[in-house]
Amino acid sequence: MKTKLLLLALLAASVPTLSQAASVFKWTDENGVTHFGDRQPDDGRKAQKVDVRVGTGAGKPAATPSPQAKVEDMEKAQADQASTAREKAQEEARQKLRAANCETAKSNLSIIDSNARIRMEKDGEMRYLTPEEIANQKATFQKIADENCGPEKSQPAAQ
Repeated sequence: MKTKLLLLALLAASVPTLSQAASVFKWTDENGVTHFGDRQPDDGRKAQKVDVRVGTGAGKPAATPSPQAKVEDMEKAQADQASTAREKAQEEARQKLRAANCETAKSNLSIIDSNARIRMEKDGEMRYLTPEEIANQKATFQKIADENCGPEKSQPAAQ
């Protein structure tokens, strides 16, 4: 029994070396085409034995990604581009809104500064603002102008 196991183990260990020891031959046909094979040509051509080296895989080039991986990478890139485009559009809309708010606030401040009395319609009635109301409106419009007209102040990050 031990002899059979030993023989089987020896055979299993020698199989990889036997397969690596297979000969590879190289020859050129009458048209100048180079051929490689595991047997010498039958037509008597002179064949050269080629030394084939089996590597450990350390020098292998990187494996090409599968088609599914390529599709996933492409979809991710498209999603990233869409996200970037969406963020850019949101930023442009925000900048346009800031510019419109700035212009409106400046216009309202100009009106308040140029008129002594300001008339306003509320609930279908026209009335004049009191000096205190005018001061409050002026402060409100000045705050809007400060927030939207100058350089943008960085906002603290949300936590």
